[in-house]
Amino acid sequence: MNKYKFSDTRIGLEESFEVKIDVSKMDKFLDISNDINPLHIDREYAKEKGFIDRVVYGLLTSSFYSTLVGVYLPGKYCILQGIDIQFSKPVYIDDTLKVSGKITYINEAYKQIEIKAIIINQENQKVSKATIKVGVMDE
Repeated sequence: MNKYKFSDTRIGLEESFEVKIDVSKMDKFLDISNDINPLHIDREYAKEKGFIDRVVYGLLTSSFYSTLVGVYLPGKYCILQGIDIQFSKPVYIDDTLKVSGKITYINEAYKQIEIKAIIINQENQKVSKATIKVGVMDE
């Protein structure tokens, strides 16, 4: 876990990590969310609708934006205050995702940073992007 304090932040600071989506993550998200939409749980239905397999929950992939700020940028001293997410491609089971973020704005008065973030798959295709507002403590 990174420990960037507000005083450590600077525009251009970047962090990233990778995560593989597996059936276990899908099952756990289904258990938590109770989202039984057949696009997520029925391979044949998803294929009938033009997808190559079951579609991974958008909010499951988006949860990694929380990991980005809570563990990597800035990490320990942050509190997620807002997020605007746009999805551009579906994610499938067994995809490997790279989650990256860069600080693009710092608000000294509110000790808040803005992070532009992106998730790309193993084929280097953007699956989503986000603008994240994060409060950062000095300890």
